[in-house]
Amino acid sequence: MASARRLTIPYAPRRVFLPYHRRTARWAALVAHRRCGKTVACVNDILPRALTNPLADGRYAYVAPYYSQAKDIAWSYLKRFSAPVLAREPNESELWVEILNGARIRLYGADNPDRLRGAYLDGIVLDEYADMRPSVWGEIVRPMLADRKGWATFIGTPKGRNDFHAICETARASPDWFFASLPASGTGILDREELDAARRDMTPEQYEQEFECSFDAAILGAYYSNEIAEAERNGRFVDLAYDPLLPVNLAWDLGIGDSTAIWVFQAVRNEIRVLDFYENSGFALEHYVTVLEGRGWRGTDWLPHDARVRELGTGRTRVETLTSMGRKIALVPAHGVEDGINAGRLALPLAWFNRRTTAAGVEALRQYRAEYDEKTKAFRNAPRHDWTSHAADAWRYLAMVWRAMTPVAPAKPKPIGVALNALTYNELHDLTGLNRPQRRRV
Repeated sequence: MASARRLTIPYAPRRVFLPYHRRTARWAALVAHRRCGKTVACVNDILPRALTNPLADGRYAYVAPYYSQAKDIAWSYLKRFSAPVLAREPNESELWVEILNGARIRLYGADNPDRLRGAYLDGIVLDEYADMRPSVWGEIVRPMLADRKGWATFIGTPKGRNDFHAICETARASPDWFFASLPASGTGILDREELDAARRDMTPEQYEQEFECSFDAAILGAYYSNEIAEAERNGRFVDLAYDPLLPVNLAWDLGIGDSTAIWVFQAVRNEIRVLDFYENSGFALEHYVTVLEGRGWRGTDWLPHDARVRELGTGRTRVETLTSMGRKIALVPAHGVEDGINAGRLALPLAWFNRRTTAAGVEALRQYRAEYDEKTKAFRNAPRHDWTSHAADAWRYLAMVWRAMTPVAPAKPKPIGVALNALTYNELHDLTGLNRPQRRRV
């Protein structure tokens, strides 16, 4: 009889991750500072759980905000640590490994979450969850864990009080969750000299967010986060009712093979009442019309100027397609992106939101931010294109429409003052009327 072979995964866990590896809770949330080693820890948390899974054909996923990011930061770790327990060569094209008991561990990107649909999962790690669209968890991942009672870990660095913050607050208060916060000042992983140098090189907000795990630090490069925070402080997220006496307007950002986002609003004087938000991807225009009309939204559909371009497949413009469905179409005033973003910023202090129906769009606005240039270490004058872009573009269109609907009266010209000692004798007489012909009484 052959003796059993001892296999050793070459991983020595850092002390701060031992409680996480020993947890028994199904759900886990970890807030970890930069260079804490969270990706290595998560990969090595999946491996022993996959090896000891009593169910056949185990399936596990590691998800990063982008597929390329998952490949860059986790693929080499997954191959290295799984090498002693591999059943076959890693699949380089689809980024999965299969281990000795037939379980597979695969990398995904949240930028294409539909690749996950239709599968089941025994466990999943959502890394840098603060950078993901919130619907990835509720609409896609959570149902995949149901039939096999799979587990999930949310891990990352804060990006303001977003959906990751809400999950961490739930985990902190619930006995059904494991929660850990790992700031650099408490882990001891980075020495004091390095932290002091980082503090000198970074803004206070950057340091607090990246190294001290602060959810209260401003989102770096965010366009609208201050305005959203002000709206929350001023109580402008309410149960907002539709007013039948006011016209309804819908601002669309139309995607081609991408997300389409729509804000529904009414405007009165210096007030924007934002009633609804809807976003989806992979559907034809008929889908969005059906959803909008099912919610009772008919009014003026404001589309970007490129909606007049004819599609190669149909030979029709999207304006023509929507008009044929009985929709009333208008085009958003032409503008540059920076001008539109500025208009969006000016519109937010005037906006009231229906908190029940606009939460997903508001979260996208909160996280919409400028692209960061790693070479120059500065933010570019252009927005970052990610899951927040479509909702933010539609908000930009809303702001431009509202601005066109409420034109500002031009200011009256102010009289120009002229010093009297600078005038000639004749100019002085012209101003005072002394040189005008006098009527004589006859």
